[in-house]
Amino acid sequence: MTSDVRARLLVGVLRANPVFASLPDQELATLASVSRRDLVRARDWIFAEGDAASWLCLVERGRVKIMRHARTGKEVTLELLGPGEVFGGVAVIERRPYPASAQATESSVIVKLPAEAIASAAQRHPSIIREMALMMGRRLRTAHDSVTSLVTDPVEARLASTLLRLADREGSRTACGLALPFHLTRQGLGDMAGTTVETTIRIMRRWINDGIVADDSGHFVLVDVPAVRALATGRPE
Repeated sequence: MTSDVRARLLVGVLRANPVFASLPDQELATLASVSRRDLVRARDWIFAEGDAASWLCLVERGRVKIMRHARTGKEVTLELLGPGEVFGGVAVIERRPYPASAQATESSVIVKLPAEAIASAAQRHPSIIREMALMMGRRLRTAHDSVTSLVTDPVEARLASTLLRLADREGSRTACGLALPFHLTRQGLGDMAGTTVETTIRIMRRWINDGIVADDSGHFVLVDVPAVRALATGRPE
């Protein structure tokens, strides 16, 4: 790939993201010229909790898991991000270490923009800060709902809510139902719902046997969406 083709590709990736969409062409070209486009394998670390925030990252292709480690050593999954989503930006703007770790869950392409370039661009274009604030507001609302669910909801409701949140955001309609377009392990689902892998396996097995959910080679399909929504509210039909 020539440098000109690479630059045009990166400009297109940046312009498609709300954080950068309103920037002038020259600003986008400047950011693209100093950015990196890294291919990472499944389970590769992009950065670790406590690392210096050297890059704002954007998922061009693949999936990235944002996680923290509890005092017990257990990994707690905070978010699962897909194509077009930005992460690490708040730490870059605030000039503090990354508050969580980021790990690819599948082969992914990550666009990485240097912290210095982002901070400089943000001074010239406040829209970067505004769009990042809106993005964080959406994620905080999701996090608040998740924490509330962890405190008040039974485990089946938490698992159903997690599946619905992922499916509503990225699911695609198929002949079988609402399908998640990525691989999600029982361990990953259990982490996001705040339960053990053993409990997740038991409940998912029952839902699959009941025809509520299907497992298509590691990709969950919500076969009976109304039933899953009923489970999420704690009022199964």
